[in-house]
Amino acid sequence: MGSPGEGIDAVDLGDALRALNLNPTLALIEKLGGTKKRNEKKIKLDEFLPIYSQVKKEKEQGCYEDFIECLKLYDKEENGTMLLAELQHALLALGESLDDEQVETLFADCMDPEDDEGFIPYSQFVQRLMSDPVVFD
Repeated sequence: MGSPGEGIDAVDLGDALRALNLNPTLALIEKLGGTKKRNEKKIKLDEFLPIYSQVKKEKEQGCYEDFIECLKLYDKEENGTMLLAELQHALLALGESLDDEQVETLFADCMDPEDDEGFIPYSQFVQRLMSDPVVFD
C-alpha cells in the first residue's frame, strides 16, 4: 500500500465503484480511465469523485429489477427458478462474458445449491450478487 494521497490503481476502478453499489459496464469503466493492467496509472480521490458522480447518473447500469426481468426469460415454470446450467451459459457467453474461474467464484459466493432437477432460485442469487459484490483478482 502506498501513501493515502497516491490514490487507487486504475485497474481497481470497477471494483471500487461496485463496492459503492454501482454497476458500471466494462466499457464505461474503460472510458472513465480504468485500465486492464496493474501499475499503469493511479486515480486520486479528487479524480475518483467526479467519476463516481458520472457513473451514478449513468443509465447503462443494471438494477435488481433489470436482472430479474432478464432471468425470468429462463424461468420456464414461472416459479422463480431456472436451470443452473442456463445461468452458467448466460454468464459465460452473453454480454460482458466471464471466464470459467470467475463463474465458479461467483457461484461459490452467491449461489444456493441446485435442486435434484438442476434448478436454482435466481432472485436470491441476484440479491446476494448485488448486496455483496464479488471481487475478481
